[in-house]
Amino acid sequence: MKILVLLTLSITAVLSGRVSYDGYKVYQVAPVTEQDGEILKSLKESGQYDFWSNVKFLGQKVSIMVKPELQANFTNILNLNNLDYTVLIENAENVFQQEREKQSRAPKVEKGRINFTQYHRYEAIEAYLARLAEEYPDKVIVRPFGVSYEGRIMSYIRIGNNEGNPTILMDAGIHAREWIAPAFALYIIQQLVENPDYAYLSEKVNWVIIPLLNPDGYEYSHDVDRMWRKTRSAGVQCYGVDGNRNFGFMWGGLGTSDNECSEIYRGPYAFSEVEIAAFRDIVYSLENVDFYMALHSFGNWVLYPWGYDFLLTDNNDELHYLGERIANAIAQLFGTYYVVGNSAFLLYPAAGASDDWMKAVGGADLSYTLELPGGGSQGFDLPPERIENVVIETWQGIIAAYEYILEIQKN
Repeated sequence: MKILVLLTLSITAVLSGRVSYDGYKVYQVAPVTEQDGEILKSLKESGQYDFWSNVKFLGQKVSIMVKPELQANFTNILNLNNLDYTVLIENAENVFQQEREKQSRAPKVEKGRINFTQYHRYEAIEAYLARLAEEYPDKVIVRPFGVSYEGRIMSYIRIGNNEGNPTILMDAGIHAREWIAPAFALYIIQQLVENPDYAYLSEKVNWVIIPLLNPDGYEYSHDVDRMWRKTRSAGVQCYGVDGNRNFGFMWGGLGTSDNECSEIYRGPYAFSEVEIAAFRDIVYSLENVDFYMALHSFGNWVLYPWGYDFLLTDNNDELHYLGERIANAIAQLFGTYYVVGNSAFLLYPAAGASDDWMKAVGGADLSYTLELPGGGSQGFDLPPERIENVVIETWQGIIAAYEYILEIQKN
């Protein structure tokens, strides 16, 4: 994960209008021994390097972005410890520039419409939800649920409104740079509302979907800093809080930081971020939330609680079983493989996350985080031409979750 001196980047953004990653390289390292893994973990904990993937399994390749002034020291450490590495991206700015060019060349879409060949901005997402509310008043309800730190209205859509039906709750975009997550949320909404083949999915289940939970950070990642992750609330030294460390269950524990310049800064207190507090209030207003899924990227993971420590839940077997059903359904289409398991054991402990809070407090016994595929060497920068395949295949996993919800309702 990215832990850079964000104050410096913020100053750069003010002066130039956009943070430049010119000269930043992305290295790929595969730890072979336990010592290799410890070395990489110490580099990550130093806060100087941007780990795009996690140090978990020996032999698993880890992608790390390194700023120019640290590259000599970084490679020296690897060489002295006999860690093999390759340069995955010679200049990260070139990759981001290519993405911006693709976005700028994307065909203009009529207001209120979307497609899956480009990443849509905040205003386009809001316009799409507004059109659905106007054209499908008997099927959907669109409501504002709060205002972001920078004053953007945040909306959710409710599809199906049958009292007593189980509810599936999903959100996306809590981490700003993970653009594929809101794109997939929009695809789910489109299939549920506009595709008559899937009208049956909202007859026995209510769906509540928040396509963009961190609109300020999302817009900032488009306009200023492509690798921005956090919210945009102002701190003393740096901006932003990791929204997925800000929830009030086991807040402040493992895998969080009290350094406001850290990418995993938990905030000054639980629910300090207006966006996260607004999400909490939605959950308190809902009934029968049987299934929750937070959409993230990247890494092809189906993760479940507990994430705050190396502990299993009382329904771990059920969580794993359903996670495997979701992963297998996704794999049926294009063969994309997902790893299923407890988030702390598979990745790392991370206290104050949404899936833990939803299970412990929000009432969702079936609570997951889905890490969608990355863009290969681009990591978070999944090329727009890959959006469609990703959302189409992953939709099959959502259908599998729906089917399980109905099965357990009958028992």
